Amino acid sequence: MSNTGRFYVNVGGRKFCIEPIDNSEGKGKAMWGDLNPATGKVEGNYGTKNRGSIHESDSIITETNGFKNIVTLGKGESPLGYIQSLVDNS
Repeated sequence: MSNTGRFYVNVGGRKFCIEPIDNSEGKGKAMWGDLNPATGKVEGNYGTKNRGSIHESDSIITETNGFKNIVTLGKGESPLGYIQSLVDNS
């Protein structure tokens, strides 16, 4: 897995690319930093470094890059579970 959270899975002779997408910006942006145990607040700011996700505009999963059957899963849906169901139903 990379700092972006992107990873690849080979299942049933097929290769899948998974990217966690986080389009948060501004006020709703996820806070990344160190938790101060004395105050319970997040301090420091790592910005977009090592977030474990990427902004949709930075995704490599596009038809232009040769990807087919692109699927965006809902919040809380397992990409590995989705892939396994594809393989089981083929």
